[in-house]
Amino acid sequence: MNNNKGFNWFFPIVIGAILLFFFTNMNSSSESNTIDEDAFYTLMQQEKIQDVLVYKDTEKADVFLTKEAKAEIASKQKAKEKSPFEAFDFAPKADYNLSFGDLQLFLERFEKIKQENPTIVTKKDYGIGKNPMTELLFTAIFWIAIMALFYFVVFRKMMGGGGGGAGGQIFSIGKSKAKLFDEKEKVQVSFKDVAGLEGAKEEVQEVVDFLKNSEKYTKLGGKIPKGVLLVGPPGTGKTLLAKAVAGEAKVPFFSLSGSDFVEMFVGVGASRVRDLFAQAKAKSPAIIFIDEIDAIGRARGKGNMTGGNDERENTLNQLLTEMDGFGTDTNVIIMAATNRADILDKALMRAGRFDRSIYVDLPELHERREIFDVHLAKIKMEPNIDREFLAKQTPGFSGADIANLCNEAALIAARNSHEAVSTQDFLDAVDRIIGGLEKKNKAIKPSEKRRVAYHEAGHATISWLVEHAAPLLKVTIVPRGRSLGAAWYLPEERQLTTTEQMSDELCATLGGRAAEQTIFGNISTGALSDLERVTKQAQAMVTIYGLNDKIGNISYYDSTGQSEYSFGKPYSEQTAKMIDEEISKIIETQYARALQILADNKDKLDALAAKLLEKEVIFREDLEEVFGQRAWDPELTEHPVSNTHKGETPEEEAVIVAPDSGSQL
Repeated sequence: MNNNKGFNWFFPIVIGAILLFFFTNMNSSSESNTIDEDAFYTLMQQEKIQDVLVYKDTEKADVFLTKEAKAEIASKQKAKEKSPFEAFDFAPKADYNLSFGDLQLFLERFEKIKQENPTIVTKKDYGIGKNPMTELLFTAIFWIAIMALFYFVVFRKMMGGGGGGAGGQIFSIGKSKAKLFDEKEKVQVSFKDVAGLEGAKEEVQEVVDFLKNSEKYTKLGGKIPKGVLLVGPPGTGKTLLAKAVAGEAKVPFFSLSGSDFVEMFVGVGASRVRDLFAQAKAKSPAIIFIDEIDAIGRARGKGNMTGGNDERENTLNQLLTEMDGFGTDTNVIIMAATNRADILDKALMRAGRFDRSIYVDLPELHERREIFDVHLAKIKMEPNIDREFLAKQTPGFSGADIANLCNEAALIAARNSHEAVSTQDFLDAVDRIIGGLEKKNKAIKPSEKRRVAYHEAGHATISWLVEHAAPLLKVTIVPRGRSLGAAWYLPEERQLTTTEQMSDELCATLGGRAAEQTIFGNISTGALSDLERVTKQAQAMVTIYGLNDKIGNISYYDSTGQSEYSFGKPYSEQTAKMIDEEISKIIETQYARALQILADNKDKLDALAAKLLEKEVIFREDLEEVFGQRAWDPELTEHPVSNTHKGETPEEEAVIVAPDSGSQL
């Protein structure tokens, strides 16, 4: 990477300061006042001398006047300009320099004058003669040490050598912070390390192939794509894909974050953009990767309430100019990653800048199995581990979630002193990640424990008896994380959801509160997370998916993300009232349905709650003993697993159901 920081001014400054110091000292030495012996004795008799420092080996002395004498002299002559270095001269400076002939005669006359005039206060001291060259040498060493300290502590930081925060890199603040990966610093990640993501991997592999064999495409009239934007939920492998490109391309790869362009000084971001593209163009063919580009790529004119100059917008303008200013023969490709593509500026997304937008979605079943193969290769496991089973138990998990799951399973196995990681360790790891840490020693009153048992039994009963609810696999009343109880489900992986399916899910979610009402005749605060989930789902049915007959086939969802800057609603007050009524109607209808189902199966609800109070943890087999086999299950799963909702946008269905929370108030 080009680290040219311009001419280094430190050494000229140091040399100039030392020369100025020597010149000043020489002038001060030449201008020092000297007096002869007669003048000295005259001043002594006038009681104007405070002290005299005699140097025996040099036959010289320093004369120091009294305060009154100094004031008298200062009033008669213009004050001499002080040297800028005088503040660092800590030794007292003599007023006169005296040269005497014979030391013995000088001392005899000095004592004689003092005896004749008892009021004279002049003191006499002895010292070692000063060598001017030695004094200058020590002074020069002192100043060199000061300058060296200044250089290493301050100046190097200002020049960018020592890092530093805002305002630190004064002389290189406009330089790009991109990290360069080339033949000197190779990236070990390759496409073999990227499991799943078949479609996205094909797209970026073509980009790498274009850089390696550009003639293959250009001879047919094709042009190199200017930019590739990776979009998707967090943890799906966008940055990992970029690392694989860096490892496979064998061309200079500049990597940095969008926040690296952000600085408190005006014009710094735009300057760094210019410097980055200049470096990339000089090393063409090359790839620039900007992670989290939404830090600078947010739509212009949005959210700027001050009305003043927006440094982020200036940076974006420069980025737009640089991306569209490349010629087709420069072979520089821009890669970027974000999970907020909806807020990016339209000018940044247009063809000619980011020609390709690659959506990196959550992995499917076979892709999760491939991801498990990659991460399990580094873990010592029992030979009977079924990767297909693990993939089935983790719907909605991203690649980062699966990596964390494998690591957590290894930690749990080590904690339990296992020789190898077992299937149960993986299931315990899923429970730990999703539900939180198990708290067996948490004190719960018997009455509260009984209420929690019926709450969880209500969920289990409804989910078992309605067709489209996710089949329940495990129920526990052992506190875990912030929850007093939890229920684990394994939902069907589907791309579309019908009104009936969503209604059954709402009914099962409200089963806990309905069970409390059925058994105890009152309700508690333990259904907080249930109510939050059903409210959001009912709102989506009415305002987003158009699944309500009264509101009709209307969606108020804004996929562009512009609605977040709007203070108003896209519908009238009358429609807002109608929406509130329909949301409440949907929820109350399903709650009444849950109450009816539990009333019709109260004996089974009691039996299931009794099992929970006895065992604290029950599985699918226990539900089959109470209710019998579920008639509409397409297949039976033998092992329990806990999962949580991973959906991010309204288009992503809630393919996983979260454990129920206990009392949170």
